[in-house]
Amino acid sequence: MMMGDGCGMTGHSMQRHRQAMMGGLPSTYRGLRNPYPADARVLSSGKDLYQANCVACHGERGLGDGPAAAALSPRPANLRWFLRMRMASDGYLMWTISEGGAAFGSAMPAFKDSLSEEARWRIIRYLRSLD
Repeated sequence: MMMGDGCGMTGHSMQRHRQAMMGGLPSTYRGLRNPYPADARVLSSGKDLYQANCVACHGERGLGDGPAAAALSPRPANLRWFLRMRMASDGYLMWTISEGGAAFGSAMPAFKDSLSEEARWRIIRYLRSLD
């Protein structure tokens, strides 16, 4: 999940943000809401999925400081900061995780073919629990 440089999003591409602001989300992701509850089972599995797929770049606490982060340009998003933004809707997060960042010049992989929709929702639910 890559985000933008400037506006406090240091080190990240702003292209996805601009696209969402100017043209909205792609129709596939517009208006999506996470169908999974924030219960212990969902959060635990979301954490396990995050650890297996995201922590190398985004870090243990979602700060964009994982062991692979220093070698990436743009740098991975600080998810904890980004999740406080109004535009961080469930649909936006699903779009980002599903489609990755290749279209926006980042190394964020697309997970739509490697993680089930349920797994991606569980990661999103876990991300929302980070404090």
